[in-house]
Amino acid sequence: MEHLEKWRTAGAVGAKALQLGASLVRPGASMLDVAEEVEAEIRRGGCLPSFPANISVDVEAAHFTPPPDYDRRFQEGEVVKLDVGAHLEGCISDNATTIEVGSARRSTLLAASRDALDSAERVLHGGLDTTEVTSVIEGAIQRRGFKPVTNLMGHTVEPYSLHAGKSVPNSSVVEPAYLETGEVVAVEPFATNGAGEIHNGPFGNIMRFRQEPDRERESDLHALYSQFRTLPFCLRWVKDRELHRLPFRKKPFIQSYPVFIEVGGGIVSQAEATFLLTEDGAERLTRVG
Repeated sequence: MEHLEKWRTAGAVGAKALQLGASLVRPGASMLDVAEEVEAEIRRGGCLPSFPANISVDVEAAHFTPPPDYDRRFQEGEVVKLDVGAHLEGCISDNATTIEVGSARRSTLLAASRDALDSAERVLHGGLDTTEVTSVIEGAIQRRGFKPVTNLMGHTVEPYSLHAGKSVPNSSVVEPAYLETGEVVAVEPFATNGAGEIHNGPFGNIMRFRQEPDRERESDLHALYSQFRTLPFCLRWVKDRELHRLPFRKKPFIQSYPVFIEVGGGIVSQAEATFLLTEDGAERLTRVG
């Protein structure tokens, strides 16, 4: 695989940042401080964030990051999904964990998504039809008494492309794909005590360029594109205050991300890791050390 050591470095740095972030999530801690410390850890490791640190609470499954000057603090009993990624020259890692803040009342729900990820890792290999992965993810979550979130799923990863086209479903209601040796894939089971589905909520302060804007007609946006390419970024990373209107510019080449909300009001847990598929298994790239 081309640039394998860069993929491994991005994986290790992303995993270390996730571990640090999880240790900082406690009652009274600032959500903004945690996000910025996680992203700083990625930069200290010689990489860049492949997307803003996602910090999603309770019924939120994904896609919220604190805006500038955000003052919210974690409360005891909240179920926090922390989703973190690093990249090195476009070689991307993506990993996530769930933390219950200051208590353990939801420990079985958290275990459901972790079990599902561990089960998926045991069956992953190149040349696999995702039906087999989906089956073990779904089974592990259901054995804990919960539902997989059917319209959220894992994904292949390519240089500068976080969601590269193939999906790894968490439920058998989604069409399978064929995974090839040498592909990089992020597997991310979501478990819930709700309806097992998400819908779009409000803007989560995250956006990306779908394509390169015209250098002459959109010079300010082209400069921003040169920095992030098509990877997600957030308002905290945009220094020009004029560009804070960016999500509200009706530009076809800008995608804004809504927060994903569980439709039944259920609490959601998540676990995620990035793997390199080999002929006889999978190398977990997002592993500390």
